[in-house]
Amino acid sequence: MFIGHFALGFAAKKATPKTSLATLFVAAQLADILWPILLAFGVEQVMIVPGNTATNPLDFVSYPYSHSLLMLVIWGAIFGGIYFARTANSRGAWIIAALVVSHWVLDWIVHVPDMPLWPGGPKYGLGLWNSPLLEQAMEVAMYVAAVAVYARSTRARDKQGVWGFWITVLLLLVAFLATSYSAPPPSVNALWVTAMIGTLVTLALAWWADRHRESVSPLASSTRSLS
Repeated sequence: MFIGHFALGFAAKKATPKTSLATLFVAAQLADILWPILLAFGVEQVMIVPGNTATNPLDFVSYPYSHSLLMLVIWGAIFGGIYFARTANSRGAWIIAALVVSHWVLDWIVHVPDMPLWPGGPKYGLGLWNSPLLEQAMEVAMYVAAVAVYARSTRARDKQGVWGFWITVLLLLVAFLATSYSAPPPSVNALWVTAMIGTLVTLALAWWADRHRESVSPLASSTRSLS
């Protein structure tokens, strides 16, 4: 799952309009933000095995701290708690916590049984990656619907709000297609370096685009939050 996670971030903006899109993206992608860091330090392991699934060449040998359900519940509580302490936005805090946990649910749908319930616990996965057309259709449908929700819930304050939004949307879509059809990464080191750089670029674009947009949702307050 790739743009499906970002889809939930886009859609969540309607429910918590004062929360930055970049913050929502971090929540939805927190597992995949932690994962390359833990890979870099050797705490978690992955192997590049072309043909491991019809869609993804990665064999996720061990990622109990970034991707187990229990740890994502804990990470979600921590992230939501920090956000609430900073903003006093309880609705946003609950949504952020739910987005963190949603990562496990979406990955469970597409992964083969490698998603642990807790570190060292049983692993599950429905394996939709082995049905690439169905998996890609599902992700694209989620993404298009969520982008539409975000577009209807916000409006551009200036031209940067228009172009920043579309650049972000298209960049994520191109990245999804590239990862779906490109050759396997040459090494694990290249994998985590690319993942980190991609995350930084995506979050910077999301922050920039959202900063130049304003909510039209009835949930929005008259004062735009800097969160």
